Amino acid sequence: MSSTAIKSSTAPSPVVSRMRHGLAPWARISGIALCALLTLGPVIWTVSTSLRTPADSADLPPRIIPTAPTLDAYRGVFDKIDIWLYALNSTLVTGLIAAGQMITAGLAGYAFARLEFRFKKPLFALVLATMMVPLQVTIVPVFLELKAMGLTDTLLGLIIPAFPTAFGTFLMRQYFLGMPKDLGEAAMIDGAGPWRIFRSVYAPLAAPGLAIVGVLAFNYHWNEFFRPLILETSSENLTLPLGLVSLQGNLGTGSISVVLAGVILSMIPAVAVFVVGQRPLREGITSAGVNR
Repeated sequence: MSSTAIKSSTAPSPVVSRMRHGLAPWARISGIALCALLTLGPVIWTVSTSLRTPADSADLPPRIIPTAPTLDAYRGVFDKIDIWLYALNSTLVTGLIAAGQMITAGLAGYAFARLEFRFKKPLFALVLATMMVPLQVTIVPVFLELKAMGLTDTLLGLIIPAFPTAFGTFLMRQYFLGMPKDLGEAAMIDGAGPWRIFRSVYAPLAAPGLAIVGVLAFNYHWNEFFRPLILETSSENLTLPLGLVSLQGNLGTGSISVVLAGVILSMIPAVAVFVVGQRPLREGITSAGVNR
């Protein structure tokens, strides 16, 4: 049998080939739509329940689309808690932590990537090892240190301990390693020192990577609950996640619509930061992959 006959007998028919090419895009779209539905399902349910009256929020069978949408639950949030104060506290704490982590991660990542000093590798390994230590293990010594400095029950006590970031240091080190050394060597020939090289040459190029650190830090610490729960006791120093707990009422007897309305309101700043930072986040990940 000739090779032409073998090829013609094993090649798929035009109808089968068209079916394959026709089904593949629809299969991908269906899979993506299913994943999106599973991801957004709880959010859609939260928004739907926040627009119902307290009586309708417990209907069986549950309805996704409320029969009579109302904003009474959102008004109830402003009536029951000082959400503006809690949001201001969260914005101050989270914004300063994000800025502090961008600075510390940039400096530490550059030092581990470009500078030569004793015990460089063991120190970096020690930094990475801290990522494996749970927060619950270190909260007691952190609390005792803050108490000795008089920083318990203060916003400053939430901000300062969160400045060091092992993940951010690792991320920025990898980012700086992907940059060409020729830029720093050229600046060194021109008489620039290590600090000037970092500030004028590498830091501007690392802006997308720093944006990744800032966006991730903001979204994480905006929703942080455990540390503020341990370190804050005064109502005027509570962050937004802690303030929303009071919406549950005594023994959880509060309105579920009001609670979920508070959750939706607390999500708005984090979503806004992610939308604004989505472009530098995407560019940072893409450029890091290209550099490597």
